[in-house]
Amino acid sequence: MAAMQLHWDIFCRVIDNYGDIGICWRLARQLVAEHGRQVRLWVDDLSSLRPLCPAIEPALARQSVQGVEVRHWAGDISVERSADVVIESFACDLPASYLAAMAEAKPKPCWINLEYLTAESWAADCHGMASPHPTLPLTKYFFFPGFAANTGGLLRETNLLTERDRYQAQLPARDHLEISLFCYDTAPVGELLAALKTAQPSIVHVPPGKPLAAVMRHLPGTGPWQHGHTKIEPIPFMPLDEYDRLLWRSDINFVRGEDSFVRAQWAGKPFVWQIYQQDEDAHLVKLSAFLERYCAAMDESSAQATKEMFTAWNGGEPDLASAFQRFAENRRAIADANRAWCGDLASRDDLASALINFCASKV
Repeated sequence: MAAMQLHWDIFCRVIDNYGDIGICWRLARQLVAEHGRQVRLWVDDLSSLRPLCPAIEPALARQSVQGVEVRHWAGDISVERSADVVIESFACDLPASYLAAMAEAKPKPCWINLEYLTAESWAADCHGMASPHPTLPLTKYFFFPGFAANTGGLLRETNLLTERDRYQAQLPARDHLEISLFCYDTAPVGELLAALKTAQPSIVHVPPGKPLAAVMRHLPGTGPWQHGHTKIEPIPFMPLDEYDRLLWRSDINFVRGEDSFVRAQWAGKPFVWQIYQQDEDAHLVKLSAFLERYCAAMDESSAQATKEMFTAWNGGEPDLASAFQRFAENRRAIADANRAWCGDLASRDDLASALINFCASKV
């Protein structure tokens, strides 16, 4: 192990409730557990981390959980020294005092701006790009997770797929669909409920927050509900590892943002992604870029059903009821294709390993 890489600081500002902090927490604990790094995770909103990791105490300014030192990031901070590797997640802007500590360090730390995931081709061209600080003797490197070999890969623990296969092999046979529904409040949930009412028997698992609120706008009371052939069940918010297992046992997973989007792909099951909405419909370009990659190896029927369902779920054409029917009809072939897609992604370095290798090249 290169001693210059031993200490890592990860900075995270919570923007999307659970997405940003979910990614940073997964990365931090993997760096500790699998790579022996000493990691401090700086978070401005610890209350958003607690549902993902119930051992977190939001009132504590400093604590150790699963080997990660978790620090409350409140305004400017004071540190004796900067880490050997500094990760500024999603352009969150480091504190001025910490930047000063980085500038004084000898040797200088490897400074990474961990970017959002995109399947757009330009991400590979920008991956690893250096950006010298305008006034300090520091260089920041842009690190892009991605689906192509020349990007930074995806978060994936070493034993994740082995554990998934073991878990799925023990699942009992059933004659109904299991569906997980994790979405933003802008999702066309009412149209989905109408489609499910007459579809094959299903159980839909709905976590609290925006997903449950979206359902409650269309159904009376607080649930559970029997909605035609479909039972809709509110569930508690799940810590990350429990949520992974929900994805593993569900037949169709509705996911959103980035973290659950990636985990749905590792589940090897059909999924429907609601991408985070951006101004001027910029998110639809990202959605299209992913679909072109993801559907490239599918048979024509599966590819068409997948593209129609993703597009309808994100507010486009065709109508969601017909899109869901075709998606459900093709779900076994889509599951096989997703399994193959997952295997191809797993043949490359995971994000944590790629980060370590990249930083080693900069020492």
